[in-house]
Amino acid sequence: MMARTLLLGALTFVSSLTMAATPAPAAKPDLAKGQALSTQVCVACHTADGSRGSPANPILAGQHPEYLVKQLQEFKSGKRNNPVMKGFASALSDEDMKNVAFFYAGKSAKPGFAKDKDLVKLGERIYRGGIADKAVPACAGCHSPNGAGIPAQYPRVGSQHADYTEAQLVAFRSGARANSAQMSTIAARMSDREIKAVSDYIAGLR
Repeated sequence: MMARTLLLGALTFVSSLTMAATPAPAAKPDLAKGQALSTQVCVACHTADGSRGSPANPILAGQHPEYLVKQLQEFKSGKRNNPVMKGFASALSDEDMKNVAFFYAGKSAKPGFAKDKDLVKLGERIYRGGIADKAVPACAGCHSPNGAGIPAQYPRVGSQHADYTEAQLVAFRSGARANSAQMSTIAARMSDREIKAVSDYIAGLR
């Protein structure tokens, strides 16, 4: 009888340890709170639904939420340098970031289009095939053939403003943006013309 009691006690103890070691399920994002943040905080630069605002600012609609959260965290920490975004991100909790990221991710990005007919062929070659003699890989390898990216790994770039994409590639090349060693290495091998061409081509992907 005592042995049975001891055995039951041991099993209960082990069970309690197992339960304690199991992480609690992550709370679901609150889209209403995310929408409130977008309306109160983000709207001036990114529009209320993250769609096609100023070409100098990124389109957030349809972007992978994990990527958006990562960028907000890196603005807050200073790993990605932008005084304006640091000010906004510093006021957000991790929960706020998740809520607003999932809100924007649930929106559909409006299609864009390439503008420079003289460069679009070069842009397509770089995006789909890279630049072999400069060891620049094809953008499609990470961002997918249609620019949709890979969730939690690589951002959606299709239909992004060409001006914004170009500015980010130039910033990666110069070191002004230093939160992706991979992109810094790639951009460092590209000329102004190549950056402009692939940025314009990306704007028309859908």
